[in-house]
Amino acid sequence: MANPNAKGIKRLINACFFSVAGFKATWTHEEAFRQEVILFVVTTPLAIWLGQTNIEKLLLIGSIVLVMLVELLNSAVEAVVDRVGLEHHELSGRAKDIGSAAVMMSLIWAAVTWALILL
Repeated sequence: MANPNAKGIKRLINACFFSVAGFKATWTHEEAFRQEVILFVVTTPLAIWLGQTNIEKLLLIGSIVLVMLVELLNSAVEAVVDRVGLEHHELSGRAKDIGSAAVMMSLIWAAVTWALILL
């Protein structure tokens, strides 16, 4: 395992390894993330083809990247909540619901972005 106390360039290299581990864990344990990656793979070529300017292409692709970013954060919140305890607790449920709401908002943002640019 990489040294979490490393400094300088070694810290940056370690951070890359930790990030890859995070992607792998999310891919393995979160079906929603896998679906969003597939959405990204399908929509990126469409965005490049359908976007008329570089800004439109960036907004179309970026809106899907935003969904994946929010899903990563939501998955992290859910993992921490589950680590603390699996018994029902109002605050645990609230944290998971708020994370889910953030994902939903990012999906709505992506849909609106695509609609406004393409329609």
